[in-house]
Amino acid sequence: MTSTARWDIFCKVIDNYGDVGVCWRLAADLAARAQKVRLWCDDVSALTWLAPQGAPGVEVFCWTDAPTTAVPGDVVVEAFGCDPPPDFVQRMANGACPPVWINLEYLSAEPWVDRSHGLPSPQSAGPGAGLMKWFFYPGFTGATGGLLREAGLLERQAAFDRVSWLQSRGLTLQSGERLVVLFCYENTALANLLQMLGDKPTLLALTPGPAQAQVHQLRLPQRVRSIDLPWLSQTDFDHLLWSADLNLVRGEDSLVRALWAGRPLLWQLYPQADGAHQIKSAAFLDKLLGGRAEQGFAQGSWAGNLQRLWRLWNGEQPPAPMAGADGDKSPAWPKPEAWTRAVQTMRATLLRQPDLSSQLMQFAASHARTRAQPQVPSS
Repeated sequence: MTSTARWDIFCKVIDNYGDVGVCWRLAADLAARAQKVRLWCDDVSALTWLAPQGAPGVEVFCWTDAPTTAVPGDVVVEAFGCDPPPDFVQRMANGACPPVWINLEYLSAEPWVDRSHGLPSPQSAGPGAGLMKWFFYPGFTGATGGLLREAGLLERQAAFDRVSWLQSRGLTLQSGERLVVLFCYENTALANLLQMLGDKPTLLALTPGPAQAQVHQLRLPQRVRSIDLPWLSQTDFDHLLWSADLNLVRGEDSLVRALWAGRPLLWQLYPQADGAHQIKSAAFLDKLLGGRAEQGFAQGSWAGNLQRLWRLWNGEQPPAPMAGADGDKSPAWPKPEAWTRAVQTMRATLLRQPDLSSQLMQFAASHARTRAQPQVPSS
């Protein structure tokens, strides 16, 4: 494989924009590293606001059920097991030099990810018979594929003019006011959190979708005001997170960007009926708390408060009114200084690990021309 490889990235938009958000960041980052990228997406509408300027070196195609005659590139990435079109896979298998086929998996801090990263999956049937597919897991340890992080990210953040950017977006803060970003799914704990925000003057920046819809139906505390944001490009969303005093984010891409922002954060995972999101939530929180979450923390400590608030935010206990007889069940705010220090300590650890694009490029180069070997019957 040459240093400038041709990449095909396939993405299906399910019910939110996290899928295409991750895939676009990956495509743009690979192209910035002199790779040639085609992004195939079944719904490209979000890119009009998510990446209005596009990116040099990235071609975008609408992925439909109609057969395509495109010749597969050197590397084919299917995001989150979305399965490329069968005719495309057939051409992958028929090529003289088959591409490296990678399934870019979901992000998780669970321990099994370390063991599963980089495992092969020989394709013995279907249009891709004879090919090898590889599982590639983003993650938070050196045994995983790392996180998306473009070159110069922290330098750009250090040079960022918070006041000017906020004013340009109509987000002028009043004296003593903190900025809180709310990007969430539907959340029954939101009423409780709004009451907690009433402890000091707060400007609540509401992203489009569930955040705005839910807050508009609730009564804000006296010292909290809100403002509706439009859909933001990924660049401006980063700027928003850099500007905030507290980031309430959802999904995978926004968690990673909130980590790089280095501000206190709460992460809401996509709720699943079987409670699998709570296992992922606990695994990440343990990483954030330095591997000490299972040891427990003293009542009223900043880490204990964060655990209780985190679990409430992810539906692990029934929300209770903040003002009530059983106030012991209502979490208090973690100390901002300790909360910030925990996020920045985790960020520093992650910055020492290779980023996801670098690892993908290295992985693809080392696995070029690898085919699944035919099974030899035992005698």
